[in-house]
Amino acid sequence: MFCPKCKRMMRPDPRAKAWRCTACGATVPLGSGREIGRTTVESKEVAVVEGGAATLPTAAEECPKCGHGEAYWVLRQTRGADEPETRIFECTKCGHKWREYQ
Repeated sequence: MFCPKCKRMMRPDPRAKAWRCTACGATVPLGSGREIGRTTVESKEVAVVEGGAATLPTAAEECPKCGHGEAYWVLRQTRGADEPETRIFECTKCGHKWREYQ
């Protein structure tokens, strides 16, 4: 969730039951946005927000498991800094994940 005033990332504030901006102090009720659940982290209850894979870029890659022709992808530096990145795909249909090394 991003602050509607200063556009910085907001943090959940369980006591106020709202999202609170650490920069300008603006608040937004926890029920707004795309909240999909709640969890406890280090004895604090926080909101779990939807977004994950649905916000990632997609590519025309065939899933080795189901054969679907579209997948989300991200680049990760899984080896040394002098090695190329690894592209990690996730099928948009079945959620199967696989890697492509360059």
